[in-house]
Amino acid sequence: MSHVSRGRPKQTPKPGAPRKLAKRRLNQLVEEAIIDAYGESEQRVGLLATLQLKLACPFVTEILGVSVRVDGVDVNDADEIVAICRRGRQRQLIPILDLPLPSPPPAGWEWIEAYRHWARGGR
Repeated sequence: MSHVSRGRPKQTPKPGAPRKLAKRRLNQLVEEAIIDAYGESEQRVGLLATLQLKLACPFVTEILGVSVRVDGVDVNDADEIVAICRRGRQRQLIPILDLPLPSPPPAGWEWIEAYRHWARGGR
């Protein structure tokens, strides 16, 4: 008797592509980053500090078809966590919420996903 699979075919991620993290795991990462933080501002600082420690920089990604080097993360005047992107002598800050991740992603990419989860009100 042959077994027929019904429903959606399994989609396999591209080699090196970030896996989707479970909500539970995202919540664990956020809690680790903001453990002693009170209020949104302190939580953002905790997430920024964790990103600065755990995200492997520099790494290269593509923005609007252009290859850029991400040198690190910081906060901008709008109080957003941003990626410091460079191409030659040009430098631009791109909100982490909008930063496309390369394939394969850099070590620590899960902290970007944790910040996105937090910023979008996840829990």
